[in-house]
Amino acid sequence: MKLCITGGGTGGHLMIAEALAEAAVDGGHEVIFIGSISGQDRNYFEHNSPFSHVYFLETTGVVNQKGMGKIKALLKTLKAVFRARKILKKHKIQATYSVGGFSAAPAAFASLSRFIPLFIHEQNAVEGKLNSILKKYAKSFVSAYDANSSISGYPVKECFYKDARVRTELKTIIFLGGSHGAKAINELALCVAKDLHNAGIKIIHQSGAFDYERVKNAYEGIGVPVELYGFTKELPSLITRADLAVSRAGASTLWELTANGCPALFIPYPYAAGDHQYHNAQFIVKNGLGWCAREDENLQKVLIEIIKNPDLQTKSEKLLAYATQGVARAMIQEVEEIVYA
Repeated sequence: MKLCITGGGTGGHLMIAEALAEAAVDGGHEVIFIGSISGQDRNYFEHNSPFSHVYFLETTGVVNQKGMGKIKALLKTLKAVFRARKILKKHKIQATYSVGGFSAAPAAFASLSRFIPLFIHEQNAVEGKLNSILKKYAKSFVSAYDANSSISGYPVKECFYKDARVRTELKTIIFLGGSHGAKAINELALCVAKDLHNAGIKIIHQSGAFDYERVKNAYEGIGVPVELYGFTKELPSLITRADLAVSRAGASTLWELTANGCPALFIPYPYAAGDHQYHNAQFIVKNGLGWCAREDENLQKVLIEIIKNPDLQTKSEKLLAYATQGVARAMIQEVEEIVYA
């Protein structure tokens, strides 16, 4: 089977794309990727990816644009649709899997225009605008938050399951601001860094590339050792080493932490569309699997209280019991069944 995976913009969408690509390649299929020159797509897949070919089209987000900005974004997308049609024809694509994000629009619409079966994965508890538009045209719409989804669970790279472990003692904490970084999480890490160091807790911190130098200088200024990254693709191994995470509540990171058994304090990005990060985190909190706090709360106090009595083993065991392995493979098998029917 020749499969196109499309979508991206943020690391969350791209981690799903990579999980699906690995499952498809393991199944003996050829997979290409169509993304955007904007966002994180190139950082993830321009080099050393599981795809046979990768394409980055000139697109930008539409939903958050206004006036002429929205019109220009739509025109870019329309132009990219015609480019995507040629790419799909060139590779004789038999199915397209959209993982969401503005990067997915050209290949998704191009696939429909060429009568290529479209499959969609929704990563968040609140449907994205593009996915809500395309949902009725898709052969399958998969979501971990939808009771009617044909497949339950979330597609996570197998390495998170392979290296999963039960946490019993807080020796290392990881701060995850996402691929773009999160100032609130960076500030929280710096505020508690001395307390963590004095308690013998090691710090791993992904600050985001834009804030890296400032955060690096701040750690040096307070004299606290840290394993600091701006952007890294080594998150699986870093998460595995951590006993507790402080993170945004993007769905991919949330489910990767779940699969690996790493309890987390989630601090949702307050401006996410439909407040979806908060709703993602509530799923974890309601099941007693972790914690959630808004940016405007006293985050330092919240984290210190958690560190005093984290109950790591109970939460870690619950996370591992809840994680569903093999979801990416099940999604590819569903595509096979429809394409080969």
